[in-house]
Amino acid sequence: MNITSSEEIKVTTGDSRKRNLVVYGLTFLLWPAILASCILATSFGIKTEHAALYFNITYVCLALTIFTLERFLPHERKWLKNDGQMPADLAHTLLTKGSIQVLVVVGVTVGIAEAVASKGGGLWPTHWPMVLQAALGLLIAESGMYAAHRIAHEWGPLWRFHAVHHSASRLWFFNTGRFHVVDTVTSVLLSQPLLFLTGAPTEVFIWVTSITGFIGMLTHCNIEMRFGPLNYVFNTPAVHRWHHSRNPAEGNNNYGENLMFYDVLFKTFYCPKRRPPTNIGIDGPMPSNFFGQIVQPFRRDQTTHSINHVRADGE
Repeated sequence: MNITSSEEIKVTTGDSRKRNLVVYGLTFLLWPAILASCILATSFGIKTEHAALYFNITYVCLALTIFTLERFLPHERKWLKNDGQMPADLAHTLLTKGSIQVLVVVGVTVGIAEAVASKGGGLWPTHWPMVLQAALGLLIAESGMYAAHRIAHEWGPLWRFHAVHHSASRLWFFNTGRFHVVDTVTSVLLSQPLLFLTGAPTEVFIWVTSITGFIGMLTHCNIEMRFGPLNYVFNTPAVHRWHHSRNPAEGNNNYGENLMFYDVLFKTFYCPKRRPPTNIGIDGPMPSNFFGQIVQPFRRDQTTHSINHVRADGE
């Protein structure tokens, strides 16, 4: 009887090890596989001239996929607990991601891009393969997004608005769009004009907007994944979790939205080989409701926190 029990234990242990190896291997494949699937769907949408429709469908499917994986393979189990911020997060998402990015970026910016292209202006290398044009578009737009993000951390008046995003006490896909509308407008105004001034075609704008949306949701997801060298190229969850640290020496880094190129270049890349902090958020005041969060940056009691967070040297 003892021999049988011992053999059963060995079989169970062996099966457990196999499952652990499978899960471990999966953690390396998940992020690139999910992003590649989103890019493939976007490509199909562009080819069929239904880019907006396919983007929306893909975005919803991405949200459902991440939601499921967060339950089965969470990075932090305590981040699965409801923080009472879902209504506010949804309202921010609908306002900033919906009205601002769809109406301004897709409507106005794409219209300008077509106008520039029709006049033959700009310096854009239209003879390049689209994959290279999209990569160039990301690199150019990223410079503006990096600048906007860094300024929001280093300049108190803009930190007031950016603090709304950092006030989240957990990271998961649902608070991807938790940005004050002023914060979002600043990022758009410092990044998108760079593309149409160089004469980027409409398709490049679609690629940049789509990839930014996909990576943004993946960046905030609460899924246990491993990235290796990808951390030095893309804004992965492993990199971005450090950005949400309460410690200014850790949080005032990793400003890239999609790429880590400018962080590496300007030495603001930070990703040590240890687990990121789980106690995230801000130390200053932040109302729990959407309207209060919209108004908070204009209140005086936000000033002290802005300086304390932004200036790690205490000056």
